[in-house]
Amino acid sequence: MKGPQIKNNKNPRFAFVKQQQQQHCLLILISIFINVSAAATATAFDYADALSKSLLYFEAQRSGRLPYNQRVTWRDHSGLTDGLEQGVDLVGGYYDAGDHVKFGLPMAFTVTMLSWGVIEFREQIAAAGELEHAFEAIKWGSDYFIKAHTSPNVLWAEVGDGDTDHYCWQRPEDMTTSRHAYKIDENNPGSDLAGETAAAMAAASIVFKKTNPHYSHLLLHHAQQLFEFGDKFRGKYDESVEAVKSYYASVSGYMDELLWGAMWLSKATDNDKYLQYVINNADNFGGIGWAITEFSWDVKYAGLQVMASKLLAKEQHKKQYGHILEQYRLKAEYYICSCLNKNNGSNVDRTQGGLLYIRPWNNMQYVSTAAFLLTIYSDLLLDSNQPLNCNGEIVGHQEILSFAKSQVDYILGSNPMNMSYLVGYGPKYPTRVHHRGASIVSYRENKGFIGCTQGYDNWYSRVDQNPNVIVGALVGGPDWRDNFMDQRNNYMQTEACTYNTAPLVGVFAKLSQLEEQRNSNPSLVASS
Repeated sequence: MKGPQIKNNKNPRFAFVKQQQQQHCLLILISIFINVSAAATATAFDYADALSKSLLYFEAQRSGRLPYNQRVTWRDHSGLTDGLEQGVDLVGGYYDAGDHVKFGLPMAFTVTMLSWGVIEFREQIAAAGELEHAFEAIKWGSDYFIKAHTSPNVLWAEVGDGDTDHYCWQRPEDMTTSRHAYKIDENNPGSDLAGETAAAMAAASIVFKKTNPHYSHLLLHHAQQLFEFGDKFRGKYDESVEAVKSYYASVSGYMDELLWGAMWLSKATDNDKYLQYVINNADNFGGIGWAITEFSWDVKYAGLQVMASKLLAKEQHKKQYGHILEQYRLKAEYYICSCLNKNNGSNVDRTQGGLLYIRPWNNMQYVSTAAFLLTIYSDLLLDSNQPLNCNGEIVGHQEILSFAKSQVDYILGSNPMNMSYLVGYGPKYPTRVHHRGASIVSYRENKGFIGCTQGYDNWYSRVDQNPNVIVGALVGGPDWRDNFMDQRNNYMQTEACTYNTAPLVGVFAKLSQLEEQRNSNPSLVASS
């Protein structure tokens, strides 16, 4: 390797030293610029605004008869005969994404995550003035689950058919596709769906315990029945409801959902039998066996393990079940360390821009759940005054929270595309979201019927921006090179789902509070 080419022959040493000084000064200037830029970026995001917009998204996904206080005005009533063919009332609930099928498993996970966010960050959400909207988002889902659970051992799993639905590009208000409903029962079990719906209703019962005790008790009653049903009649729901296999197949099986449902019932009831279930089945059901690097509508282990870790803070549980809970904690820390890129073995991949990257299709769902669990675990370490040990490297709570914030900031625009992946937030965001209702003229503006092929011909293939902005939707996001194509037919990147946005509600509230504290008293930030 050649040394520096020095042109000053009179005093080459002086020239070399001078060059070094110039380089050093340049490095200092670059460092200052980077730090100033980073500081500017850190303060640039309005997390309270992101929180408000995220909750607005769920109103755009509503199925059924919309209420008088509906804020997303380009939507109207839809799915008003859902369940009629089967003689049950299944009107309501949420469409999962850009189509019009009501899938029970992702809907339940959405409600569980919304509820968990309120449970952990209720004060912060209230301080932002969004608690009532959060209640409404949860209740729209939990009301539907009450309807769908028509008897102790019957739960309606799906309304609509994915295949026929995907042949159509229509507004939900114009739907002409099949609204056939599918159920699980004693002869057609679905322990995963029953377990997740039990978790959702148990979590929601905690949310409403003080403000609506009667409703809370009703939810808890349904949750307990559903858990007993799922545990007694075991089986995967996609083997009973084959129509769901191509869309939301339960790859992880049902054991994680049974543990997850029991954990939420333990939290909602303080009945020791549910915690004993989590302890006694920890090994056989994979709770302390699976070291997982994702948390999603399908795979619940990481969330379960974080919840179990929190129980160690209670002396009674630590004394009685400490040995098993510690094993849960070790697996939770495996997940956290893998997100932080501090595992010796398997770490979560990252894009060059720093985004966690699990899969090409709708990767943002894994980013939002990771940001949520990282934030929860950071608070856990702060409350217990303990650090995290990642293979011998000590990690403080602040480093974990900072990384969670970096993922949220990437979502909001601190990324190579300089684009917010939360629709409607910031100056630049996706405008051709893969979403039927958003991409077609509003029904309230033009009530003329739009058929299946007419929608594809006249609206889907348009290069224009969507006529309706689906505010608060978190799209699938960029590829592993941080590239993103804002095209309606690029559904792997431009389709949004309810379970993408749901985990961010609590995280936005937490970061909003910290930002407010930082602005009012900068010295508080270091200890937050």
